[in-house]
Amino acid sequence: MRHLLLFMFAIITLASCSEYQKVLKNEDVKPKYDLAQKYYEEKDFKRANRLFEQIAPKYAGKPQGERVMYFLADTYFQRKDYNMSGYQFERFLKQYPKSDKVPEAAFMGAKSYYELSPNYSLDQTDTDKALVKLQNFINTFGESEYFEEANKMAMELTTKKERKAFEIAKQYNKLGKFQYDLLKTAVAAFDNFISDHPGSIYREEALYYRVEANANLAMNSYDFVKRQRVETTKTAYATLLKNFPETEFADKANSLIEKLDKELASIQKPADISAK
Repeated sequence: MRHLLLFMFAIITLASCSEYQKVLKNEDVKPKYDLAQKYYEEKDFKRANRLFEQIAPKYAGKPQGERVMYFLADTYFQRKDYNMSGYQFERFLKQYPKSDKVPEAAFMGAKSYYELSPNYSLDQTDTDKALVKLQNFINTFGESEYFEEANKMAMELTTKKERKAFEIAKQYNKLGKFQYDLLKTAVAAFDNFISDHPGSIYREEALYYRVEANANLAMNSYDFVKRQRVETTKTAYATLLKNFPETEFADKANSLIEKLDKELASIQKPADISAK
């Protein structure tokens, strides 16, 4: 029985391949349309895609053109060819702006770029594109069934971009231990991050690391600018405690402030000279 079933499956597969090859080479678009739709419904997106590619130009401007164009874009997406699906969904939106499928096509186009978004440590060009597409969708189709999913994806990508900016600032802070000037860059990077991402999940850490970067900068400064930089560190410290009174970084931050106070006590009060 097992051998019989395998034999029957082989026969059906061969017949299907024969039908596909025959229709593929046929100049008549109707059989290609019917078979492409059949494959699409059966989730055979590879063969459906090939057929829709062939007939899409011939259905341009015809009633079936809208359906063919949408299916073509979706087969690219289902095959994980997200560059092409993003492009094709954009084409669909331009060619059929009044279609009932516009909300879904706009969402799928944005989702294509979402799928292209790389690891946070890499170039985020596709992430930026996805965020623009998702935000446009969210602003335009607030009642769509895809609204919640679009919001979730946008938040995920926003967090990814925040992490990239945060990790860059941390790297400057780490390298500053060996190269003094990079501490200034670290402080600026944390300042920018805190200002640009007020609701970030990394905010507490960023506020602490800003204290650390400022403290290290102050302790490695000449005496005539040390006092001013200690005050800047204490302001950053106060901001950390104000925003997170029970911060997990309290012990580390307190230790840094104690070190700075001892550092100040060991030097003479400098003349009132502005920091360069």
